[in-house]
Amino acid sequence: MSMAPVSTPDLREDETLEDLQLRGLRLLQKKTGFRFGMDSVLLADFAAVRAQDRVADFGTGSGVLPLLLFGRGKGSEFYGIEIQPDMAEMAERTMRMNHLEDRVRIYTADAGNAWDLFGPCSMDAVVCNPPYGRAGASLKNPTQSRAVARHQEEDTLTRFFKSAFRILKGKGKISLVYPAEQALVLMQAMQRAGLEPKRFRLVYPFADKPANLVLAEGVKDAKPLLQPMPPLIVYERQGVLTNELKSVYDNNG
Repeated sequence: MSMAPVSTPDLREDETLEDLQLRGLRLLQKKTGFRFGMDSVLLADFAAVRAQDRVADFGTGSGVLPLLLFGRGKGSEFYGIEIQPDMAEMAERTMRMNHLEDRVRIYTADAGNAWDLFGPCSMDAVVCNPPYGRAGASLKNPTQSRAVARHQEEDTLTRFFKSAFRILKGKGKISLVYPAEQALVLMQAMQRAGLEPKRFRLVYPFADKPANLVLAEGVKDAKPLLQPMPPLIVYERQGVLTNELKSVYDNNG
């Protein structure tokens, strides 16, 4: 599918413009604060989103997940929910810049109340790269206070999963990326909300190091049957991606 030329953006002083190396798509980001990284790319690759699916992105931030999914031919309509007005406004400009404003709609709202926006059983899939620890923190910062982080994670997960359950159609899927050390918390929270964990994949920075991320999928009203996937190793050695990671990024082409 051909795309219209990307427009020149209204770039603000506190923003940068990133080339996603994916079908000519570009992304506005803040110079400081959360900036998308490998975790978003891995989640877009992992998520089992069909071409015809309606997809909600909880905590869309800069809007990178809808762009990455669209670029891979996953999903037909996208609904990004972002509670921070300045981030939501920037994501809207990104979609206009890429001529995707009719495909990707951005809402300034709390994802925990998504059913107020879309109604029950309205989405085929939900994706989420949730905050780790305090608001705005990234998965790349695992050294925060464990007690504070655990309380905030569980509260956010509980609200997000209840909301996802309400807007997903029967057998609809939610896909997330999260710190590996909190995988059990993640899956228990899914299960309590009626989203049965079905697939998960641990991500290791190196073959001889502990996993630092987990990619997980839950399915609404499914029977218990959890499928572990092969481990995903990021680096062969310092600075050298494994062949599998190279293929993940090659999918951007």
